[in-house]
Amino acid sequence: MNTLHGALIEIRDLSKSYMRGKQSVPVLQGVNLDVATGDFFALMGPSGSGKSTLLNLIGGLDAPSAGSIVIGGQRIDRLGAAALARWRAANVGFVFQFYNLLPMLSAQKNVELPLLLTKLSASERRKRAAIALQLVGLADRASHKPSELSGGQQQRVAIARAIVTDPELLVCDEPTGDLDRASAEDVLSLLQQLNREHGKTIVMVTHDPRAAEHASHMVHLDKGELVGATRVSAPA
Repeated sequence: MNTLHGALIEIRDLSKSYMRGKQSVPVLQGVNLDVATGDFFALMGPSGSGKSTLLNLIGGLDAPSAGSIVIGGQRIDRLGAAALARWRAANVGFVFQFYNLLPMLSAQKNVELPLLLTKLSASERRKRAAIALQLVGLADRASHKPSELSGGQQQRVAIARAIVTDPELLVCDEPTGDLDRASAEDVLSLLQQLNREHGKTIVMVTHDPRAAEHASHMVHLDKGELVGATRVSAPA
């Protein structure tokens, strides 16, 4: 991506519907949104508001029914499945609520997984995974399996996996939803660090107002429509 200035994400007239039997059910309607390079956006809204659907569209995990999604100058809504998969692998890191770590693999091996899609050597994959684990504060847990880690540590491993390919964009779906408050604060502080010190653009879905306060902007969805955007004074 070549997006040193301006918007990294440009969404115009975005709509998404799903078929329920023979009936079309609208989830998003006419969404327009810009996210600047290096921003930290929180998407909030009640259950069923469409926030996770919007996040999946931004991450290239789903395709819109109408409208356009431009990320880093690329119209991702026009990409075929294979091209979209290559785009995701190169440009987006994903963080989910339930970590999605493989239980039989060590933290190091879990972090290496996205690099298996690259042409890097095994030694280079190990080196990059070690750097990512160090960045999230888990260099001393590299050989531990998920069952030997706390929930907060597992989520930090998942974040290391998300950043190991050095993507510009991180999409996070309820990243603290399965954590206690102390672990959640650690994870949110780590995301702030990645945003502020490493220039990662972050779009995070959350239902927790305290989590959203760590972002620089907060956007609300209600019944598939954006109903307001707020600039947040994130804590240091």
